[in-house]
Amino acid sequence: MTEDPRPGGRADRGPGVSGSRAAGDTGARPAAPGAVAGGGEVSRAAAPWPRADGTVVCVGETMAALAPEPPESLDTGESLRLSVAGAESNVAMYLADLGVSAVWLSALGDDPFGRRVRAAVAAANVDVSGVRSDPHRPTGLLVKEPGPTGTRVHYYRRGSAASALGPEILDDPRLGSAALVHLTGVTPALSPSCGALVERALATPPAERAHAISFDVNHRPALWSEGTAATVLRDLADRADIVFVGLDEAQHLWGADLDADGVRELLPRPRLLVVKDGGREATALDGDGRVVTVPAPRTEVVEPVGAGDAFAAGFLAGLVRGGTLTSALRLGHITAASALGVTGDHGPLPDAATVERLLGLTERAWAARA
Repeated sequence: MTEDPRPGGRADRGPGVSGSRAAGDTGARPAAPGAVAGGGEVSRAAAPWPRADGTVVCVGETMAALAPEPPESLDTGESLRLSVAGAESNVAMYLADLGVSAVWLSALGDDPFGRRVRAAVAAANVDVSGVRSDPHRPTGLLVKEPGPTGTRVHYYRRGSAASALGPEILDDPRLGSAALVHLTGVTPALSPSCGALVERALATPPAERAHAISFDVNHRPALWSEGTAATVLRDLADRADIVFVGLDEAQHLWGADLDADGVRELLPRPRLLVVKDGGREATALDGDGRVVTVPAPRTEVVEPVGAGDAFAAGFLAGLVRGGTLTSALRLGHITAASALGVTGDHGPLPDAATVERLLGLTERAWAARA
């Protein structure tokens, strides 16, 4: 998903009852496994969730990416810049930037593009040792076409190595030490076997899972037949533990009049639902009725592609660190800003001291940046 630079946003919304809102950061944290709403005594209520002692495993396709350099029409541009692009590997790379142990599982063609992708993701300190090399299928390719109304993306991924992924990839031993597995709505759209992969990942009831599962709806209309995406993505998202969805894509999929509360009614089961309203704000709704909204800081936008992945990584890193919902949302915004400022999907983060200073701002000081 992408974010835009428009300012605005409301104050953080703290614990509420039956949808009521209380302003201010209450330090709310996501409920730990076994926690009881209303303050009941449960032995594991203080345990961090997701676990802080495991890796985050991201599963999905990454492609080689071509874009005009400098950004201009493909009709007239004379040079193309080669980079890599993939929602799940973007998340893995930003998690690694933020000091979280990250693994990327996928398949690549045994070709120069595949080698380029593998090297780029590995250079970001992501474990790529579980990525398969397919001698019979190519690495997927996308081409970006900048335009006055935004960047259009052309995909050349049919029959790619990653489209042949299936449920067996979840037998990878790296999942044994995972605190969290991250998936997106791109994967089930690639092929029936990829759909079966996501189905298997979500088949275990949440209470019985060895790791948490996060799912970014990440709707790509070009990959779906008309009318299919709305039903499939809603069903998959509602079985995850943590869900990310843009308000604009939720409105496109499930109803033009939806707001964050309306999305929650459609997706009642995830422990955490994060609704991103473009460059305005992001709202986290947990299973105990807490609703926390953090406005997005003003950011100069070079290209929005990849910002949603960066936001998801920042938010997940905040959770793994054991932070509050407010700090996780702030870290999501900070990380997204690094993607908005570059033409590729992966931009440089501020130094650690700057990140900590931003996370420590008062509510008023943070809001002044919006």
